[in-house]
Amino acid sequence: MQLVDPRPRRPIPIRITPLIDVVFILLVFFMLTSRLLPVDFLELSNKTSDTSPTTGEPIPELRVLTDGRLEWKDQTLTLPEILPTLQANGIQEVNVSTAPETGLNHFTLTLSRLEDQGITAHWKRTPVSGSRP
Repeated sequence: MQLVDPRPRRPIPIRITPLIDVVFILLVFFMLTSRLLPVDFLELSNKTSDTSPTTGEPIPELRVLTDGRLEWKDQTLTLPEILPTLQANGIQEVNVSTAPETGLNHFTLTLSRLEDQGITAHWKRTPVSGSRP
């Protein structure tokens, strides 16, 4: 005497709905947690030194002030005034630093104008007091 009916001989279909749900949840998770690079990505190298690797001479340092003017050799000049001066002195490479409250627009404008004139600009990061290195 059999108490349980025998199992039928046909294959059991795999239910795909729970698999699709899991894949969808994983897709949403990875889309939300991944970071995409912005289209206009500005890569800044922070490996600057105080001397040129080719000549050993000190690299001039320009400091971008909060109003967009530049400080160089104890002078405060505007960007159109300083570009011919740099070219007349044969300067092809500069370190660029900023005042603490300088806007990003003044900084990027300075970098792009220097690059347009064929002057290699390095970003010189100055640590803020009380922050970690």
